[in-house]
Amino acid sequence: MTTLTQDYQITWEKLPDDYKLPDDPVDNINQPALAAALTESLQLVGKISTNTLTTTNYGICATLNNKMVIKAPDWAFIAKINVSREEVTRSYTPQLQGEIPVIVMEFISDTQETEYSIKATYPPGKWFFYERILKVPNYIIFEPDSGSIEMYRLHNTEQYILQEPDENQRYWIAEMNLYLGVWQGTRENRTGKWLRWWDEQGNLLPWGSELAEQERQRAEQERQRAEQERQRAERLTAQLRAAGIEPEV
Repeated sequence: MTTLTQDYQITWEKLPDDYKLPDDPVDNINQPALAAALTESLQLVGKISTNTLTTTNYGICATLNNKMVIKAPDWAFIAKINVSREEVTRSYTPQLQGEIPVIVMEFISDTQETEYSIKATYPPGKWFFYERILKVPNYIIFEPDSGSIEMYRLHNTEQYILQEPDENQRYWIAEMNLYLGVWQGTRENRTGKWLRWWDEQGNLLPWGSELAEQERQRAEQERQRAEQERQRAERLTAQLRAAGIEPEV
């Protein structure tokens, strides 16, 4: 499959087995935690099927004028792949191996602002690659320290347009039928700003630790109710005996 855009001829080709991928570590300690939190809540509510792919610092490929380009967003959601997971172990090529990502995210971590790079010459910048090559419908840029979030939606002019949040400071991701917003709290020893999902009714999609805490609280409430019932029964027994009535056991 071939597409023409800008001055590029785009082809969707599988990454060669001998292609050397960069093995640089992620930019900071927070990025894997932020990405894992996004994926976990989707998994728990059944938003991730057997052919869904969620990626973290993982190569998404396209070939431009016979030259391979690989970008690794900090997090991405691909609703459906049409090959086995073994075939996308090293990288993923949209169109060839499945759908275009529904959303890509970058967590700001450097001063070069590569997340905003519209560089069109080879190798193209991230923004240009997501907007003009992949045509990802939703692009999120998140600054974890301040909690600043920017959501860009691909307009029918095929350009990203900055979106305004709703009254709850959340953004509607139509393809996922979910809202995305910023939440303040603690997870895995990190206290700060997190990207989180809310459903159509405004319910926060929980993490496993939150579900466990809810279950602990439910069990504690049940224990307290049982204890109160036991104490009530003991009082009733004592009252009956004081009245000369031996209660039946």
